[in-house]
Amino acid sequence: MGKGPEVDLRGVFIPAVTPFLPGTGEIDLSALRENLLKWSQHPVQGIVLAGTTGEAVLLDEDERASLVRAAVEVLPQEILLTVGTGLESTRATIRLTRAVAEAGAQAVLVQPPAYYRGAMSPDALREHFRAVADASPVPVIVYQAPLRMSTLDLPTGLVAELSRHPNIAGIKDSRGKLELVGELVEQCRKGFQVLVGSGAHLYPGLEIGAAGGIVAVANVAPGASGELYRAWKAGRGSEAGRLQQRIGPLHHDLVAKVGVGGVKAALDLLGYRGGDPRPPLRPLPEARKTEVREILVRAGLLPGPP
Repeated sequence: MGKGPEVDLRGVFIPAVTPFLPGTGEIDLSALRENLLKWSQHPVQGIVLAGTTGEAVLLDEDERASLVRAAVEVLPQEILLTVGTGLESTRATIRLTRAVAEAGAQAVLVQPPAYYRGAMSPDALREHFRAVADASPVPVIVYQAPLRMSTLDLPTGLVAELSRHPNIAGIKDSRGKLELVGELVEQCRKGFQVLVGSGAHLYPGLEIGAAGGIVAVANVAPGASGELYRAWKAGRGSEAGRLQQRIGPLHHDLVAKVGVGGVKAALDLLGYRGGDPRPPLRPLPEARKTEVREILVRAGLLPGPP
C-alpha cells in the first residue's frame, strides 16, 4: 500500500481561483504567483489548487502541473500545497496524481468519478480510491463535492472504510450539512482529518470535531478565516463566533449565490487578480459586479459610501 508522508490538515485552506489571461484564456501564472504571495501573509494552513473554485474541470492535466510548479516558486515551506486530481478513470487519476506530486504537491484532493453514476457502487468506489491511494506518492484527501454539482454521495460507512487506508489522510465534505460532518468524525478512524467545505460551517464544524476547512470565502477573507481557526484553537470561542458571523454571510451571498465568477470579481475589487472564468462559464455581468461590491462592503472588506 502507498504511504505518503504524514500531513497536518488542521487549519484553514484556500481553494485558490485560477486566473486566466484576457483574450487567450491561458492560465496567468504571474497573477497566480501574485495572489499566492498575498494569501501567504495570512494565517492559513494551506492552498488548494485545481479545486471547484479553481475551475478544475476546465483545466487540462498539464495545466494542473504548471500551477503546482508556479506555486512552489513562491509559497513558504510551512504552507501545505494540495492539488485536485480527481478524474473519471482510475488510470488518469493516478497519472495526474503522480505528475503533480513530482511537480511539488504535498497532498492531493480526489473527488469520485461520477459520469457513470449508476455504476459507481460502493465496491467500485472503494477499489478506485484504494488504487489511487496505493499509487500516490503523497497523502490523499477524499473530496465529497457539493451534491448540487455532477457528483455522487459517498456513504459514511464507505468513507470510514477508506479512512483506514494508511495513505488516505482525510476528507473535504462540501455537502453543507453539519450532521453529516459529525457522522464522519464519529465513524472514521482516530486521526482521520475531516475538513468542512463551507465557510458557513467553519466554526461549528470545528466545535464538533472537524480538523479545519477548505473554504472558498478564504479567497476573499483569508485573514478572518485564518484568525477564526486560531481563536478557536486558543479557546477564544466568542472571538471565533464573531469571525464566523463575518464570513458566514460571505459564503451564502457570494460563494453559493454568485459562484466562481463572483469570487473572482471580489478578488479584483480587493486588489488580487481574479479576472473572468474560463468558458463555457460566463463573465459576471456589471450589475452582478455591483452586487459583489455591496456584499464586500457589508462584510467590512471594502469601505462603504461616505
